[in-house]
Amino acid sequence: MTTLLELNHISTTVNAGTPNERTILKDLNLTVEQGEFITLLGTNGAGKSTLLNVINGSLRPSHGQVVVDQHPVTKLPEAKRAKYIAQVFQDPKLGTAPRMTVAENLLLAAKRGQRRSLIPRRLNAHLDEFKQLTSQLPNGLSDRLTTAAGELSGGQRQTLSFLMATMTKPQLLLLDEHTAALDPNTSHQLMTLTDQVVTQQELTCIMITHQIKDALKYGNRIIILNQGQIVLDVKGTDRSDLSEADLLQYFEA
Repeated sequence: MTTLLELNHISTTVNAGTPNERTILKDLNLTVEQGEFITLLGTNGAGKSTLLNVINGSLRPSHGQVVVDQHPVTKLPEAKRAKYIAQVFQDPKLGTAPRMTVAENLLLAAKRGQRRSLIPRRLNAHLDEFKQLTSQLPNGLSDRLTTAAGELSGGQRQTLSFLMATMTKPQLLLLDEHTAALDPNTSHQLMTLTDQVVTQQELTCIMITHQIKDALKYGNRIIILNQGQIVLDVKGTDRSDLSEADLLQYFEA
């Protein structure tokens, strides 16, 4: 397999030099191969979101190196890493432009990583394509192409965010509890869609979840963080042999 992501001796310290100084990630090392679908578990404050922020570039590590597709990106800002990485956040309000229509948001996502120019956007030419693209999705999104994203329901907006993140097949997809703010039925629909897209497109994905059942059901590798360090990292038969009870022991006080 080909290595896509390397985190080498990553440490992150916040509020350095103050009484509130705290080290979140502690000399963490992680290698992710192409095509792996990782479910990431951990207690609150374990460092899950911090880990994704280090990968996506919104947080620079205090120490260590981030390498994506053999390219050192530790000093690259978040916008430059968009060439390699797409992310869906927990809050449905993030990831979409609220005053732009669904179709306009999709056109923006379709041009991810491309150079901006003064050439007309030709939105109408893409409407049939976007209609077909959304027709198989839940929440009736295909009937809302001319609706502003800010007027969508939470489930519709999160489905749009997921579609925007995956329509150009990113090298690395980060999902930060992307179903947590949704009702159970909508959450199930989006998780089903997530599994289908990640599997069919053979995407490399790291998904934070608090649901142990989802961690066991989806993906092919499980990682658990505790106090900024990896305490469990399993795949293959070791992963398939795990039970809920096996994972729960990592969350006991």
